[in-house]
Amino acid sequence: MGIAKTPEPPYYAVIFTSTRRDGDNGYGATSDQMLELAATMPGYLGVESAREDVGITVSYWQSLEDIARWKKQADHQQARALGRTMWYNSFTTRISKVERDYSFERKDNAEQNSE
Repeated sequence: MGIAKTPEPPYYAVIFTSTRRDGDNGYGATSDQMLELAATMPGYLGVESAREDVGITVSYWQSLEDIARWKKQADHQQARALGRTMWYNSFTTRISKVERDYSFERKDNAEQNSE
């Protein structure tokens, strides 16, 4: 997983920040399944994720309606319930509208910027 290739704004970001409990307890497999499932949902644009002491996963969506549909998806609801009971010490979900974005990508040692 790298940096998500998103379209021109506006679009929406769901920022999920978490601290985990010890042990995997099926977390890794379920996380992989949720990433695959999210990618099949209408309005899904991409995802980025990193974990050290705090995990941050940002998923990108075309609309608030698409985000609501993902939240209500049955398998995702089940995974969210497991998160509360088995995997997380704490988490926060934030939803933001992306108005602008900037990127940089190095190609063949030549700098490419977009602003």
